[in-house]
Amino acid sequence: MATQADSTTSLSFDDFKETVIQDYKIAVMSRECSLLGRREVLTGKAKFGIFGDGKELPQLAMAKAFKKGDWRAGYYRDQTFMMAIGKLTIENFFAGLYAHASLEHDPMSAGKQMGGHFGTHSVSSDSSNDLTAQYNSSADISPTAGQMPRLLGLAQASKLFRQLPDSEKEGRSINGDEVAWGTIGNASTSEGLFFETVNAAGVLQVPMVICVWDDDYGISVHAKHQTTKQDISKILAGFQRNEEENGFEMIQVKGWDYPALVDAFEKAGSIARKEHVPVLLHVKELTQPQGHSTSGSHERYKSKDRLNWEKEHDCNLKLREWMIANQIATDEELVEMEKQIKRNVREGKRRAWDAFLNPIKAEKKKVITLLDTLIKESENGQFIKPLRNQLNDEKDALKNDVISIARKVLRLVRNEEITARKELQEWVGSYIETQQPAYSGHLYNETAGAAIHIETVEPVYAPDADKVDARVILRDNFNNLFAKHPNILVFGEDSGAIGDVNQGLEGMQEKYGELRVADVGIREATIVGQGIGLALRGFRPIAEIQYLDYILYALMTLSDDLATLRYRTHGTQTAPLIVRTRGHRLEGIWHSGSQMAALLDLLRGMYVLVPRNMTKAAGFYNTLMQSDEPALIIECLNGYRLKEKMPENLDELRTAIGQVEVLKEGTDITLLSYGSTLRIVMETAKDLQSVGIDAEVIDAQSLLPFDLKKETVKSVAKTSRLLVIDEDMPGGASAYLLQQVIEGQNAYKLLDSAPQTLTAKPHRPAYGTDGDYFSKPSAEDIFEKVYTMMREVRPADFPEIR
Repeated sequence: MATQADSTTSLSFDDFKETVIQDYKIAVMSRECSLLGRREVLTGKAKFGIFGDGKELPQLAMAKAFKKGDWRAGYYRDQTFMMAIGKLTIENFFAGLYAHASLEHDPMSAGKQMGGHFGTHSVSSDSSNDLTAQYNSSADISPTAGQMPRLLGLAQASKLFRQLPDSEKEGRSINGDEVAWGTIGNASTSEGLFFETVNAAGVLQVPMVICVWDDDYGISVHAKHQTTKQDISKILAGFQRNEEENGFEMIQVKGWDYPALVDAFEKAGSIARKEHVPVLLHVKELTQPQGHSTSGSHERYKSKDRLNWEKEHDCNLKLREWMIANQIATDEELVEMEKQIKRNVREGKRRAWDAFLNPIKAEKKKVITLLDTLIKESENGQFIKPLRNQLNDEKDALKNDVISIARKVLRLVRNEEITARKELQEWVGSYIETQQPAYSGHLYNETAGAAIHIETVEPVYAPDADKVDARVILRDNFNNLFAKHPNILVFGEDSGAIGDVNQGLEGMQEKYGELRVADVGIREATIVGQGIGLALRGFRPIAEIQYLDYILYALMTLSDDLATLRYRTHGTQTAPLIVRTRGHRLEGIWHSGSQMAALLDLLRGMYVLVPRNMTKAAGFYNTLMQSDEPALIIECLNGYRLKEKMPENLDELRTAIGQVEVLKEGTDITLLSYGSTLRIVMETAKDLQSVGIDAEVIDAQSLLPFDLKKETVKSVAKTSRLLVIDEDMPGGASAYLLQQVIEGQNAYKLLDSAPQTLTAKPHRPAYGTDGDYFSKPSAEDIFEKVYTMMREVRPADFPEIR
């Protein structure tokens, strides 16, 4: 039977009076923030609001059970919890609502995320914090249930810290006693990511508490349209553990029953912490007094009876009534307390608004002074004056209002050589230079320790070096990494017992154990989620996705969570997860796709690395282990059995990130490619030479970032022609590379012929060797494409082939 929490245990007046009063103060403060926050949105001071009203009591109970070293992976209504653990002040709350681009004022994201998205700082001034000495919250994302995969890894880290005595624990764990707490709305439990996480947690048996805030709705849609039997606990009953079988502990509690909530959360935390068992804590009968968000009103979709029930069962009201009934406080005392809290919130809101607006006002004043001078000096003064007045009349001008007016005025005075114009130009340039990093910074590591600063260490070969199957180079390199770094873990489908599908991990599980080299179920999203959570807690995980085609199952977690993590926390959290997969050419629709266009668009914030062989891949793994950044490495699926020389210096090998390599020098045309296609390009370059075409071949090596030293343009300067060859679909990675070279490196002015691309056909590759030939660029395709480009230049030398 599932555990059913109740309120039969009375709270001791002496022990709990002050605690209860403090909890009530936080609940009232949080509610008042929600009410005033909605008003700020409706009056235009903030853009959007989504608040935690109606969920205050369970969050207070959760905060009581939450200990230093614990982690939260939650959703956007947990403001009361953050206030209760001392990580969110009134000013912080409103600064986030106003999008104050400052970590001092909005420590969650420096204005990059809308309010309600909470995180703590794991990194301060480029050094790691002691995570065991603080309350930890992994940074929230908006996509519903998107926090669940990460929660799995946060919890598994505790288990691994307990089971791996040689792991580096200092500042990360105290014997694995930490609990990972997840929060989710009842409707979001309909998402596949929730079910995938629940199943994986039950299999792994990790110390996790999933708290479901259940108010019977998902936006405007009732639970009867969301959940079978309208009850997530009922449909997950099969996960309940018993004496014979592992599973979840299941607890249900009413969200307005304060003593029962305290008891339920204490029980859930104790079970997870001591027994390392996952717990589902279903908090029912909650309300949402202001509806889902500021985008609409719940009066539109809730019946009068439901609205009346919500008023009567408001958790703050129920706590108030319980306090009076148990003589913890009188009505008069609470009224006075509530008045003071409301004054505090209003004052905190004012301070946050002033802190946000005053620096803008100062810049506005500077610009108006400059415009006043321009009006006097410029022959276009009559046209400048309306713009000046428009800015002056904007009482609460934002940065964009100020800079926009200034730039419009510069258009009007573009032909005038006057001092005020130059001063306004200087102000605009300086303002953009200082402000842009607040909105665009921290997408990648910006410190000297970034992986892009690690230079290449080339392989060294003995004169009589044998050639081996390329997968052996990977295997031996992984062996070196495991021996050197005790916190490295590898896990994925077939990664363990058989050493991955291509034997790149052969013997690793036998040597380093099932915890460090692990098989997992077929569940790509939570494989990546495991990696994110483990990386946040100090492990160096390598998460395997068996084939590149299957990465689509994990793409939301990769894109919305991992790739944005450093950016959305303004550099205060990072998860150095390496995602290992294999792809490019083989046989058929589902095992030789090339989803590069999607990956390049959606994974900004990660490195996307495309080594042409396993020696280069080994170098990338070694490079990434020197930094703290996430990356996707795509090994060549048809390269594991090809022969490569074994380097003598495998342990020191480094492949530079963001640097291209010239594989063959030439004078007639630059051929840019990567991955498996590169071998075909190299073979074709020899054939081209036989007909008098000397092609220069460049390996891109990494796509994000691409060619930071701008070497490709030097090749184009020599050849005056460019062809990008790629097995992605038209407009995909080839178009990206073309843009990087033509626009990013200004190669357009060096070209004597139109730059071109050669790609796969606009469909998934057909099955079989013939399917590959007619779906992706063949040697003949490349030869004829280059030949045709050269024929345009010298038709007499290159007569038509077909």
